[in-house]
Amino acid sequence: MTTPKLDENAKGVFIISATPFEANGALDLESTDRMVDYYLEAGVSGMTILGVMGEAPKLTPDESMAFCQRVLKRVNDHVPIVVGVSAPSLGSIESLSSKVMDTGAAGVMVAPMPGLRTDRQIENYFHDVCRTIGDTPVVLQDYPPSTGVYFSVELLNKLFADLPSLKILKHEESPGLRKITQFRGDEKSGNRRRVSVLVGNGALYLPQELNRGVDGAMTGFAFAEMMVQVCSLHAVGKTEEAEDLFDAYLPLVRHEQQIGIGLSLRKEVLRRRGVISSAATRKPGPALDKTDEAELTALLNRLNRKLETLGKTPYSYSN
Repeated sequence: MTTPKLDENAKGVFIISATPFEANGALDLESTDRMVDYYLEAGVSGMTILGVMGEAPKLTPDESMAFCQRVLKRVNDHVPIVVGVSAPSLGSIESLSSKVMDTGAAGVMVAPMPGLRTDRQIENYFHDVCRTIGDTPVVLQDYPPSTGVYFSVELLNKLFADLPSLKILKHEESPGLRKITQFRGDEKSGNRRRVSVLVGNGALYLPQELNRGVDGAMTGFAFAEMMVQVCSLHAVGKTEEAEDLFDAYLPLVRHEQQIGIGLSLRKEVLRRRGVISSAATRKPGPALDKTDEAELTALLNRLNRKLETLGKTPYSYSN
């Protein structure tokens, strides 16, 4: 089986993967295998690795490739893998893109270089990127809180019209619901080809974004199966059931959105679920204190109570 390259029809949940570390900060490849198995069992449509929440900047080039190779081997072509390759230089983007595509990735994700201010600067940058990496399929990451770069809908239309290797818009501007509506409206008007739109921001607005016409999510959350189920229910018209399920998890979705500590919370839940062995983030990075842990326990207990009211099976956790 050979996984096809990424295209404009991507839909469902492309989970943004964590990168497991041992307590001493070393890359934990055994936990990586369990994590991949969990994501596949949860029903994800794809995986995105070496993103911001994957702590990519804290990995050495050799570690990045070791992690990428381990994930691709474990996935074994069951779902497409997207690799984050954003870097300060085009040479670095070209080098990593070439290596991961040769290893079996389905495409790469690129965010604009921080410091771009005008539409012309942003446009030139993505033309340079696409020229540099050839026909490699690209996810364009629109994440202003991280990059400080803002895309107008008009600029996005032009980029997706002019650059056929751009396949997916990862929409993470917040608030950004009207932007989705305008972007989809321009497609219906024939202003450009239809492309996939997958959303981020920890799925905080997922039901509303699905209603606005997105194809799914490309983000992380400690309960990937919730996002999969919400997208699946929405796809068959069960929008109220989808939102009721989402509401049960919403306090945890919101809790994970805390700047700085959010990834530590996500990893701790994955650890308690037995997915990874350690909740360690690579330094420099925050760790949970006893109050944080107790707060998380209360939220997990609350989730189980909510699931029981919906007739769903509650989760069990380790200490």
